[in-house]
Amino acid sequence: MARLQAPLSRAKEQPMQNRDFVERLETHADAVQALLGALLSDELLPDETARPANLLTAMRHGVLNGGKRMRPALVIESAALFGGDADAALRVAAALECVHCYSLIHDDLPAMDDDDMRRGQPTVHKKFDEATAILAGDSLLTYAFDILAAPETRLPDATKLALTLSLARASGIGGMAGGQALDLEAEKRELGEDEITRLQAMKTGALIRFACEAGAVAAGATEEDRRRMIRFGEIVGLAFQLRDDLLDLTADSATLGKAAGKDAARGKKTLPSIHGIQWTQHKLAGLIEEANALLSPYGGKADMLTALANHVATRNK
Repeated sequence: MARLQAPLSRAKEQPMQNRDFVERLETHADAVQALLGALLSDELLPDETARPANLLTAMRHGVLNGGKRMRPALVIESAALFGGDADAALRVAAALECVHCYSLIHDDLPAMDDDDMRRGQPTVHKKFDEATAILAGDSLLTYAFDILAAPETRLPDATKLALTLSLARASGIGGMAGGQALDLEAEKRELGEDEITRLQAMKTGALIRFACEAGAVAAGATEEDRRRMIRFGEIVGLAFQLRDDLLDLTADSATLGKAAGKDAARGKKTLPSIHGIQWTQHKLAGLIEEANALLSPYGGKADMLTALANHVATRNK
């Protein structure tokens, strides 16, 4: 089994260069894309009867349409930090990406956010139809747990069980799906700041928190390291949502590859809309400082993770 190796510690005067970061992120994205493409082939798995062609094509459209693959990168780099198995980490990352893409497919539906474009392409229900989009999302969510449990994911059974439970909790009523329900509620009444923070921690933050913890779990990290990575994931999740909301206020649809200004159009409050751009930028800077401090005990081995946190807080789309 190939072991993941994080970069050797660097002196403070030699931080990770942006080119190195971009190349490494692209390498992870390419690896995840290749694995997802293989997993979503027309080849039947044991005990499968058939893979309906139209449904499979819709699933592929919803998954293999680009994207930053930031969540998989967090899994892979968190596993690398603790010397985890490369192939196993990649499969955990692919499982998480299936859940994420399912959430986007359903989030885009007319009954939810009603979006026509995603990553610069027609959303699944626009390219196919609503029923197919619902089934594509259902199939991807289920497939995520298939990937985790499959013998090809070479991890101890107890580790697979822990990852399955954690991903289920992050995805369900107490995590992402529950957060989406709160988000829909926000269209009917104005939420307070604490309610907005809770909503975002569930809808967006739960899967990002899982990504950071999952790598440590897959690598067999200590409980202290796992707790540290959970907190790191919470910070990155909040930073991601704050930046998303800021971009929704300030960027255009062409740049984002999806509709901009949706929250304001629907009358939904966000932390940037409440506190303003300057407050949001200051908050993001503080989150990055906290993220860096959390990973400082690992030295240069955590350079890619700290670069990812900075990227999340400063990205332009």
